[in-house]
Amino acid sequence: MSLVNLAHVCSHMQNASLARLGLTSVPLSKLHLSLSLLLQKQGFLSTVTLGGPTPPAKLLPPTHSDDAPSASSTTVQEAEHVTQQNRASRRLWLGMKYWDGEPVLRKMQLLSKPTKRIWLSSNELGEIVRGKDCKFVRGLRQVGECIFVSTDKGIMEARECVERKIGGQVLCRVW
Repeated sequence: MSLVNLAHVCSHMQNASLARLGLTSVPLSKLHLSLSLLLQKQGFLSTVTLGGPTPPAKLLPPTHSDDAPSASSTTVQEAEHVTQQNRASRRLWLGMKYWDGEPVLRKMQLLSKPTKRIWLSSNELGEIVRGKDCKFVRGLRQVGECIFVSTDKGIMEARECVERKIGGQVLCRVW
């Protein structure tokens, strides 16, 4: 797991939502896919779609000319098939979500750093979920705030880790 790449994704998603982008992309990895699906489940993202260097056709706005197919639609079609040559160019296309003109994802902050990884037990995560500080992590005190944890069962939200009594490495905080 590369926390450096996760730091880039966190800052990219935060900047994309503050810039009011409707659609953005991040490099595909198992970590990014799991985190994006959890963000969608928690209500921070509207869509998560696998694609190539250009957005998938179903995410593009409809074109006004119906007589000739556009060049971008043919490149999307070609990028759908994964080969050894285009495997590195696979991207996750994320639909950003907004409510009353404000971004739902306002801030996304990496908690564990590559040089200082933070591991918490289920009891310590329980303290954080209840709003208390533990080790180097501030408790959850805002409405809709989430902390994502990498466990041996996959990436989970902190409240789910407390319910299942699982600890792990704290990844990021989103609010």
